[in-house]
Amino acid sequence: MESRKYSLRRAWLPPHRISEVPLKVRMLVLTLAIALTAVIASVLVFRPDRAPAPAPGSVPIAHEYATAAHASGFPDTATTGVPAGMALKRVPGQVSSGPGWYYDSRGWVEVDGNGANLTGLYIPMNLDVTASNVTIDDDQVVTSGASSFGISLRHTANVTIENSDVSGVNTTTGRVANAIDDIYGDSTGLVVKDDNIADWRTAVQVSAGLVTGNYIHSPGYIAGDHVNGIYDTGSTQPLTISGNTIFNSISQTDDITLEATAAGEPVANKTITGNLLAGGGYSLYGGDSLGNTTTAITVTNNRFSTLYYPLGGQFGPVAYYATTGTGNTWTGNTWDNTGQPVAP
Repeated sequence: MESRKYSLRRAWLPPHRISEVPLKVRMLVLTLAIALTAVIASVLVFRPDRAPAPAPGSVPIAHEYATAAHASGFPDTATTGVPAGMALKRVPGQVSSGPGWYYDSRGWVEVDGNGANLTGLYIPMNLDVTASNVTIDDDQVVTSGASSFGISLRHTANVTIENSDVSGVNTTTGRVANAIDDIYGDSTGLVVKDDNIADWRTAVQVSAGLVTGNYIHSPGYIAGDHVNGIYDTGSTQPLTISGNTIFNSISQTDDITLEATAAGEPVANKTITGNLLAGGGYSLYGGDSLGNTTTAITVTNNRFSTLYYPLGGQFGPVAYYATTGTGNTWTGNTWDNTGQPVAP
């Protein structure tokens, strides 16, 4: 330690005394000076105002979330999203079109061909789907902004989004508003399966179909946001939400919400089963928050975690679930840490 201090002090000798410093010491000082200059330059030059988009094949990981999900045997980073090590082609730099899809220079990728299959792509912008029988598999979609969409669906049928990463840039100003969104709520046959979804205000907004095996975590937040894991905009179309990990560390809204768009509208034919839920204001909203009639709302075998709050969500595990609704079923729902039943 003393010799290093000595070397640094002697580095600042005036020119006529440089010869007094041994050659090895001068070389060490020169090496240290070059390294220090490089560090300072990297801080000054490469300090962005906003974090860059993640590199292809990498989604931000909140390790404490993944550990909790893995320990409970639910979806995590190892079982969802683009397979580790898979090389992706960047759009539009490496590829800008394919059968049924193309890069639009206005700033998004459009899928307008029925039967299109997009695989192995890194898409740093909105992926907009207006065709049917489309498969999105092993892709990474990254985008951000106040009203942004990751994957948007417009009047589609039989779209499958699987084994993909969908995220914002970060969990603050770079969050994606809606990671996966059935914009008009009229898409049918939608399957969202085995995806890794992060940095969202709303992870999945959907009215019908199947949402299963996904790892939904690391919510983003901009002042004024309502943060939703899976948000059903309210309908009587069948929707199944099964086997997902949904972690909302923000102390408001939900992991899953069933809700009508207006008072008096019915909410029916929803199945929520086998999910791991943690956080939000309440982890689950059961459909009658506006005094709606709810029927055939089946909530079974879900596990509620105290990862963030002793009550699951900040205020409790569930709200607005009508046990008296015709065909409504609540059974087998337990606390993840104790196995004790959770009452609606």
